[in-house]
Amino acid sequence: MKNNIIDEIKKRVLIFDGAMGTSIYSKGIFVNTCYDELNLTNPDLIREIHKSYVDAGADVILTNTFGANRFKLGKYGISDKCREINIKGVEIAKSAANDTTYILGSIGSRLNLNSVITSENITEIKRSYEEQIEALCQAGVDGIMFETFFDTKEILLASEIAKEYNIPIVASMTLTKELETPKGLGLVEAMQMLDNSPNIDILGMNCSVGAHAMLSAVSKIIPSIKKPLIVKPNAGNPQKMEGRMIYMNTPEYFTTYSKHYVELGVKGVGGCCGIDSSHISEMAKAVKAITSDKKQITVITTAETQNNNIKVIPTEQKSSFGKKLFSNKHATTIEITPPRSTDLTDVIKKVELCKEAGIDAINLPDGPRASSRISPLVTALMIEQQTGMETILHYCCRDRNLIGMQSDLLGGYAGGLRNYLIITGDPPKLGNYPDATAVFDVDSVGLTAVVNNLNHGIDIAGNNINPPTSILIGVGANPCAIDIEKEITHLKHKVDAGAEYVITQPVFDKDTFYIFMDKISKENINIPIVAGIWPLVSLKNAMFLKTEVPGVIIPENIISKMSTATTKEDGLKTGLDIAREMKESLADIVQGYQVSAPFGKVSVAIEVLNS
Repeated sequence: MKNNIIDEIKKRVLIFDGAMGTSIYSKGIFVNTCYDELNLTNPDLIREIHKSYVDAGADVILTNTFGANRFKLGKYGISDKCREINIKGVEIAKSAANDTTYILGSIGSRLNLNSVITSENITEIKRSYEEQIEALCQAGVDGIMFETFFDTKEILLASEIAKEYNIPIVASMTLTKELETPKGLGLVEAMQMLDNSPNIDILGMNCSVGAHAMLSAVSKIIPSIKKPLIVKPNAGNPQKMEGRMIYMNTPEYFTTYSKHYVELGVKGVGGCCGIDSSHISEMAKAVKAITSDKKQITVITTAETQNNNIKVIPTEQKSSFGKKLFSNKHATTIEITPPRSTDLTDVIKKVELCKEAGIDAINLPDGPRASSRISPLVTALMIEQQTGMETILHYCCRDRNLIGMQSDLLGGYAGGLRNYLIITGDPPKLGNYPDATAVFDVDSVGLTAVVNNLNHGIDIAGNNINPPTSILIGVGANPCAIDIEKEITHLKHKVDAGAEYVITQPVFDKDTFYIFMDKISKENINIPIVAGIWPLVSLKNAMFLKTEVPGVIIPENIISKMSTATTKEDGLKTGLDIAREMKESLADIVQGYQVSAPFGKVSVAIEVLNS
């Protein structure tokens, strides 16, 4: 038996469905059709859409009854079918659901943007809500969702009527890009009014804005409310790129933002206009992966292992890269992505160029963006054996269980690998491997503790390992994180678990980086910081990072600089100048630099580091 949805949403993040109207239209149904009446005239079509969302991983589906009230049905001359359409809508949803699916009765506003509740129309409005709510409840919905409302007064009135039926109530407002209700009320004020209502159980925001604007809204709303919040952004607006209109809200784009909603505290995520089952499928996998329980690993300290005759190697003695981090010189590293083939010839050539240029280490990502490439561990071993160049192996928690991860760590160490960057890893995404299973036995904090234990001569079962490993433990951090306080807290947990250095994500705004450094100083995080730097190569490259990658902040002055480049060569030169300026501006506060090689061009990264 299912829990009450109010209790369930407090325990875990729920996946909501996507758009109904958009899906109907995509099936060839003209917009002048009454979509609610399709419950009666084409129930198989509506069932198919519901089923697509359930199969995609939706925990919650909304009935096809958004406009099933006497006001809107009257325009089609079928107001007398109001009750029948609502009841049938619930029956269809139930036939597509499984035993754990929640079904919410969808109810839209009676008002339009230019109308208000008056003494003349309030009685008719109330009667209309009572009729629809009574039909939905009789048919057995798990709750009512008032969605896409313009006016707080109306949604409060509707919620008061619905609460008489002793059923969970979700109240969802629509918003503008200015983060106001369409009636001009500030969004925070509007949501606080709903939060204070005894008739509303769950708050929501949906439609009108895309994923990016919704993220801004979430960051403002979450700190000001107490009740659970669900969000359902629409697919946004296409953006102009080099004379073409590009529709940015791909399933991957939508998923990336959805993960950030969850990180900020949102308890339910779905989609509105333009979001279909492909978006929900990818998002469901990612959100469920990052919200699943992670095992906690006990950190064994040096003091607890002194009686085991374990000799723990000091951090600065673990590798040449580690020694450089604790010197008065900046350590340098360049990122090279392992290839999608078994031929490492090109990689070795790039590494040789880096070695000749005096670079200290090569960064090797582990399945970036959940892609499948040649094993980075094998790549790291081949690089070190063939060139003598140290590597920094990214190692993520996504693909292996605890036993496999420990085996890899011990095996890599036996092969000579000393530098690791411990990351949680991206969940599998829609693409070449949409059905791949994510493991995530632990996150980056837990895996950092595992490596720290190995460095102290203890494996995951508590068995002694002598001699211990002496792995230099690195972790990631994002100075541009949406919730910077949460990011700092997470970094502190990594340090407490045994992290010995940090490599940041690429930063384009030095002021943001200064704020980040000030905050970690106040938290007494005193380990070397390696700043991530990304040389831009074109305006298109800059705009992609600015608009498509959440958490990346590219100031307008940098966009302006990149826009002045009229040729490919000018774009690269301008990007190099910006990267060099960033490097120089951070010189006094960091212990090293990690420079990405855009599109595999290590010569560009070398130019930044050797300038």
